[in-house]
Amino acid sequence: MIYTPHPYQDFATEHIINNESAGLFLEMGLGKTVAALTAIDRLINDYFEVSRVLVIAPLRVADETWAAEVEKWDHLKHLRIAKVLGPAAKRIDALRSPADVYIINRENVPWLVGHYGTAWPFDMVVIDELSSFKAPGALRFKALKQVRPLMRRVVGLTGTPAPNSLVDLWPQVYLLDEGQRLGRFVTRFRQEYFSPGRTNGQIVFDYKPHADSERRIYEKISDICISMKAEDYLQLPARIDRRVNVVLPDKLKTMYDDFERAQVLELMSGDIDAVNAAALTGKLLQFANGAVYDNDGAAQELHHEKLTALEEILDTANGAPVLVFYAYKHDRARIHRHLKAYTPHELKTSDDIRAWNEGRISLLLAHPASAGHGLNLQAGGHIVVWFGLTWSLELYQQANARLHRQGQTKPVIVHHLIGKGTIDEDVMAALESKADRQEALMQAVKARIAKYKEATK
Repeated sequence: MIYTPHPYQDFATEHIINNESAGLFLEMGLGKTVAALTAIDRLINDYFEVSRVLVIAPLRVADETWAAEVEKWDHLKHLRIAKVLGPAAKRIDALRSPADVYIINRENVPWLVGHYGTAWPFDMVVIDELSSFKAPGALRFKALKQVRPLMRRVVGLTGTPAPNSLVDLWPQVYLLDEGQRLGRFVTRFRQEYFSPGRTNGQIVFDYKPHADSERRIYEKISDICISMKAEDYLQLPARIDRRVNVVLPDKLKTMYDDFERAQVLELMSGDIDAVNAAALTGKLLQFANGAVYDNDGAAQELHHEKLTALEEILDTANGAPVLVFYAYKHDRARIHRHLKAYTPHELKTSDDIRAWNEGRISLLLAHPASAGHGLNLQAGGHIVVWFGLTWSLELYQQANARLHRQGQTKPVIVHHLIGKGTIDEDVMAALESKADRQEALMQAVKARIAKYKEATK
C-alpha cells in the first residue's frame, strides 16, 4: 500500500529525525507507528545515522503491530525485522540475525540489558507506550536508565504521558534526555513542582502540583516533545476500527483444528441447515474466545489468549473507560475472574448507564443484544472492545452506535479481538462486507465441509 501521510504524520516524522531525543505524545489512531517507522527508514537509509534500532513495546504490540506495519506500507517493506520474543534461546537467535529493527517486549528489557551490559549494540531505541516506564522504582526503568548513555537516539511514543499525575512524566522524560530538562533526580523534581498530598508519617501517597507546575513542566520539555489529540486532526465523531490478531500457540491451534474437524464431520453425518450450522459456528467461536460449553452445560476453559489481549488494551488505555462486548456467559465470567483488578461492571440497569456516563465505571461489560438499541453511552467513554464477535450485522452496528453517535466528543476506537486462523476471521469478513447473516454463516460452514471432504479423498 502506498503511504500518503497526513500533514501531522509528516510533522511527527520530521520531529524524530530532527531531535535525537524525541517524545511523540499522540493519541491512539493518529498513526504514530508508521510515522516512527518512516523516520527510522530515513535515518538508516537516507541519512546513515543509525544502523541497529531497538523497539520496546507491549508484548502483543511487539509481536504483531510493528511487523504488520512494515509489511503493510510499500516504502517500508525493505526493512528487516527481528522479533526478540519467546524463550531465551529464541531471543538470542533473533539478536544474532541480521536486521534493521529488533523488537522486544518491555518485560524482557532487564534481561536484554543484562545480556549486553556495556556492549549495548543499539544506537536508536524506540519505546512504544512510554508511559509504561512511568515508575522510577520499576526494574524496566532502572535497566533502561543504566544503558541510556550508550544510546545516540531515543524516541518515546504514547497517547497518555501523564495518565495519573504530572509526577509520571519524570521517568519518561529522563529516558529521553537523561535528566537535562526535568532534573536528574525524581526527589528534586517532586520538590520543585509539587507539594505532598495524602501522607502517613513519612510515606507520601500522592503529590499535588503547584499552580504553575503544568505550564512550567511543559515549557521545559516542549522542544523535544510534541502532543497531538485525535479530535484536533480527525473529523468528529470519527470511528477507528482495529483488528487485534490473537495468535493461538501451535499446540492450541492444533487443538482448534482438530476440534473444528470433529465438529464438521459430525455435522456432515446428518442434514445441514441453518440451525445446526449456527450450532457448529457457535462452538468454534466459543473455542476462539477461550472456553466451550460441554454436554452438561459447564464451561470448559481452554486458553487465556483473548483475556491477555484484552488486558493489554486495558493497560494501554491507562484508565480511560472501556466498553467490552462479550458473546457468551462464560466470556463474562472469565473476564470477571481473570481481570478482577480492573473492577469489571456489568450493564444491567439505568443506574449502570448513569454510572458509566458519569465516569464512575472504567470497565463495562455488555452483551450486544442487551445494549444494541436505544442506549446513550457516549458520555462515558470512546473505547470499544469486541471480545466475542457476532454474526448479526444489526447487533454489531447498533452496539457500536452506543458510543459512536451524536454527542460523542472523541473519536471512537473499536478493537476486534480476532483469533487468527479461526472462525473469527469469517465473522469479521462478513461484518466488514455487510453480508447477510445467515448466508455468511452457511458459506463459512460450506467452506469447511468442502475442505474436509477434499482432505478425505
